[in-house]
Amino acid sequence: MTDPLIKRLFLLDGMALIYRAHFAMVRSPRYTSASVCTSAVFGMTNAILDILKREEPSHIAAVFDTSAPTHRHIEYPAYKAQRDAMPEDLSSQIPLVFRLFEAFNIPVITIDGYEADDIIGTLAHEAEQQHFTTYMVTPDKDFQQLLTDNIYIYRPGRQGNTHEVVGVADVLEKWGLENVRQFIDILGLMGDASDNIPGIKGIGEKTAQKLIADFGSIENLLQSTGKLKGKQRERVEQGADDAILSKRLATILLDVPHTIDLDSLKAKDFDKERLSQLFMELEFETFGKRMFGKSFSVGATKAKVVREKREAEIQQQLFFDEPVEEKTIHNSPHTYHTITTANERSALVEKLLAQKRICFDTETTGLNPREVEPLGLSFSFADNEAYYVVFPTSPEETKTVLEQFRPVFENEAIEKVGHNLKYDITLLKWQGIEVRGALFDTMLAHSMKEPEMRHGLDYLAKLYLGYTPIPTSDLIGPKGPEQKNMRDVPLEQLAQYACEDADVTWRINDVIRADIENRGVSQVCYEVECPLIPVLVDMEFEGIRLDVDSLAVYSKHLEGEIADLTARIHSAAGREFNIDSPKQLGVVLYEDLQIDDKPKKTATGQYSTRESELLRLSGRHEIVQDILDYRSAVKLKNTYVDQLPAAVNPQTGRLHTHYSQTWTATGRMQSNDPNLQTIPIRKARGKEIRAAFVPRDDDYLILSADYSQIELRIMAELSQDAGMIEAFTSGEDIHTVTASKVYKVDLADVTREMRDKAKTVNFGILYGISAFGLQQRLNIPRGEASALIDNYFEKYPGVQTYIDATIAFAKEHGYVVTKTGRRRYLRDITSRNHSARTASERLAMNSPIQGTAADMLKLAMIKVHAALKAADMKTKMLLTVHDEIVFDLHKSEQESAVPLIEEAMRTAFPMSVPIVVETGVGKNWLEAH
Repeated sequence: MTDPLIKRLFLLDGMALIYRAHFAMVRSPRYTSASVCTSAVFGMTNAILDILKREEPSHIAAVFDTSAPTHRHIEYPAYKAQRDAMPEDLSSQIPLVFRLFEAFNIPVITIDGYEADDIIGTLAHEAEQQHFTTYMVTPDKDFQQLLTDNIYIYRPGRQGNTHEVVGVADVLEKWGLENVRQFIDILGLMGDASDNIPGIKGIGEKTAQKLIADFGSIENLLQSTGKLKGKQRERVEQGADDAILSKRLATILLDVPHTIDLDSLKAKDFDKERLSQLFMELEFETFGKRMFGKSFSVGATKAKVVREKREAEIQQQLFFDEPVEEKTIHNSPHTYHTITTANERSALVEKLLAQKRICFDTETTGLNPREVEPLGLSFSFADNEAYYVVFPTSPEETKTVLEQFRPVFENEAIEKVGHNLKYDITLLKWQGIEVRGALFDTMLAHSMKEPEMRHGLDYLAKLYLGYTPIPTSDLIGPKGPEQKNMRDVPLEQLAQYACEDADVTWRINDVIRADIENRGVSQVCYEVECPLIPVLVDMEFEGIRLDVDSLAVYSKHLEGEIADLTARIHSAAGREFNIDSPKQLGVVLYEDLQIDDKPKKTATGQYSTRESELLRLSGRHEIVQDILDYRSAVKLKNTYVDQLPAAVNPQTGRLHTHYSQTWTATGRMQSNDPNLQTIPIRKARGKEIRAAFVPRDDDYLILSADYSQIELRIMAELSQDAGMIEAFTSGEDIHTVTASKVYKVDLADVTREMRDKAKTVNFGILYGISAFGLQQRLNIPRGEASALIDNYFEKYPGVQTYIDATIAFAKEHGYVVTKTGRRRYLRDITSRNHSARTASERLAMNSPIQGTAADMLKLAMIKVHAALKAADMKTKMLLTVHDEIVFDLHKSEQESAVPLIEEAMRTAFPMSVPIVVETGVGKNWLEAH
C-alpha cells in the first residue's frame, strides 16, 4: 500500500482520454439496449478504476478544455480549425463522463481561455514546489516538454498492454536532447497536423530532431542557416516565421491564473448511490458487480447475457485493462493427449465414432490449404480434454494416417464442429478425404450474431470463456520474413497448442449456440451458412479452365489499343503528359482545354478526375471519352488479362478462386485470389475476358444459370404490393409495366426511352434514390425526376408502406433483418446528423432485399449441389457471381441437368412471387451468359 505521507497527484487529460476510449472501440462500439452509445464512458470508467486500484493516488483531478478561445486561437485563427466536428456518438457522452467524475468524487477543472494542457502544466509545476510527484495521464506527446524529476507522463496502454510511465531520461534518449524543453523546438520545426500547427514545410520528425540536436534551439538554427546546404537551407530560411510561430503555439503555459488549492484535489471515496445509479442507467453490469457485489443487476433485458460477455471482452480492448481472473493453459485444468502410434490412433477413432458431435482442427505448414503440408489433427468432444494426432514427415505415410480417420470424417451421423471449418475441410478435400455430416462453424456463427465484430478464435475465447489461448507468435515468432514454420516447433509445444485450439473451440461451440438462438440468427446459421461450407469447398476444388492463349492474344490487342488511345489523347491535349496522373490530367482538362468553367475539386484541392465526373463531362470534348476508354483498357489489361493466367494452378491447370462468406454486411459473398466478382461485363472489352473461361474438355459445355430481376421480385414479396406482384405474375416486363404506371400511358404506348427511365427508377427505389439522384442519373429536369418518384409510389403504395415500416423497425430495434433472420445493425438510424441518418435509412430499406437475395442464392447453391450429387451427375458447379451460378455441363446431361438446376434454384426459397431462372449454354462463359 502507498505511504499516505507521499503526495501523488494524478491529472487526467479529460478530452484526450475520452477520444482515445471512444476510438479504441470504434470498430465494435458499445451501446445500451436503448441504443445509447457508451464507449467513451466505459473506457473512462475502466481508466479511473485502474488508476485508483493500481496507483492509489493521494490527489486526483480531471482537466478539460472549454469552448472559449485561447491565446493560440487569437494569434493564429487557423489553430485546430481543420478539425472535424466531434462525432455525435461521442459528444452525447460528454455529460455522462462529467456525471461519472462526479460519482467518483473526482474534481473536474476548467478555466475559460486556457487549454487543458496549460492548466495541467501549471498545476504540475506548482505541485512540484509543494513536494508532489505528479503523473499527467494523457496519450498526448506534447506533454513531454513538461517533464521533470517529479513530473511524469502516465501513458495509457492499448489492446490489453500495460500502461507506460515516461520520465525525463526517456525523452532525452528518444529525441537525443540535452533538455526536455528542447522538445518544443522539435515541435516548432515539424509542426503538428492534428492541431494545424504549420512548422516548416518539408521538415519532418527525423530532420527536426537532427537540427535541434545540432543547433540546440530554433533561434540558434535561424541564426546559423549559413551552415545548412541546398534545399534544406532554403526551406528553413523561407519557413523562419512559421517556425517561431509554431514554437509559441506548441509551448504549454506554466502560469495559468487560477484559485485552485491542491489540497482540494485529495482523493475521496466514490458516491455509492450516484455511481450505482449511473451504472444501472448505462447497463455497466460487469463494473457494477465488481464495485457492488454479485447482487448488482441492471435488470432483465433481452441483451443482458450478451452484454455481460461483451463487456468482459471489451475490457481486453481498452487501455488500463486488468483482466479479471484471466485464464490460460497454465492455470486451467486440462487433459491433452498426444497420439503417435497406430494403436493409439485406432483407439481414438473408436472413441470418435461413438460421439454424436466432435470438434476438429488441423495443423499445417501454411495458410493456403491447397498447397500446405498437413502436420497433424486435433480433436475434442469433452470440456478441457483434447487429442493431437501427429502426422509422419512422409506424405505417403501421412495419407495412411489420414485414411484411418476417413470413417470419422465421412460419417454422416457425426456433427463436425470447428472454427473456420472451410480451411480444414478444403485441406482434407485436397488430401482425398471428404467431410460429411452436419457442420457447425463458431466463426460463422459469431459473424451472424455480431457481424461488425472480429471473429478470430483468440477473440472469441476471451469473449465467451475469459480465456487467453497460446499466441501463435509464441511458437513461430511475429509475422515477417523471420517467422518460422509450424514444422519447426517442438512436438510438445505444438501438441499443446493444437489441443488447446480444439478444446477452446469445443467449449465456445457450447456457449455460442444459445447465443445465436437468443439473437434470432439460428436459421441463417444452421440452414444457410454452415451447410454452404461443403458446397464452396467442392466448387473451389473443381475450379474452372482458363484459355490462357486467348488472353495472351487479347493482351497484345489491348496493348495496341492503349497505344492508339494515348496518341489520340496527347494529340487532343496538344502535348504529352502522364494520363495516369490525376494532377496532370486535371490541368489538361480544366486549365488547358477548359472543358468546365466550375470544375469540382478533391479534398486536397486537386481537380477531380473521378470516373463519375468524367462521365458527366463526356459530351464536352472528345478527349474525355478517350480517357475513359484508356482507363478501361489499362485496368482490364493490368488487373485481369495479364493477372488471371498467373493464378492458374500449375498442378490442375485450372483457376481456383476462394470464397468468403463473411465479407459483406449484406451476406453477399466475395471471391478473391483471384477476384472473379468484379470482372466487367457490360462493355465489349470486359466480355472478351468471359470468353476465356471455357469447359474442362470437349465433353463439356459452360452452363450459366441466373436469377432474373431477383431483387425486384424480393421487393414485391417483402412489400406485398398488389400491382408489383401482378406485374410479375402476369409475366409482363416489369420495367414496361412500371413505365406505363409512372408515365400514365397504356402498355402499348410505352417507348424504349420510357422503359429505360422506368428501369432506373425501379432499381433506384431499391437503393433509396432521391429526386436529385434520379435527375443526375437520367440527366432530366428535377421536376420530372420528382414526378417519376411520386407516380411510382402512387402506383406501388405497398412499396412506400414497406419502406416506412422497415425504417420504423430499424429505429426501434437498431437493425433490419432478412427473411432468414440475417441482421444488419444500423447505429446511425436515429442520428441527429441528417446525412448519417438518411444514409442509414437507405441501408435499412435495401439491406433486407440484398440480404434475402444473397441468402436465396446460397440456399440455391446448397440445393443444386445436393441434387447433382443425388443424381450422380458429371455436371459440376464451378463459380458464383452475384445472382449467377456457372457450371461445367456434361453434354450427355444437358436435357436432365438444366431443368434439375432450374427447379432447384426456383424452389430454394419459396415465395408467392414467381421466380424466374434464365439459363444459357455455350462453348465459353460469354456465350452461355
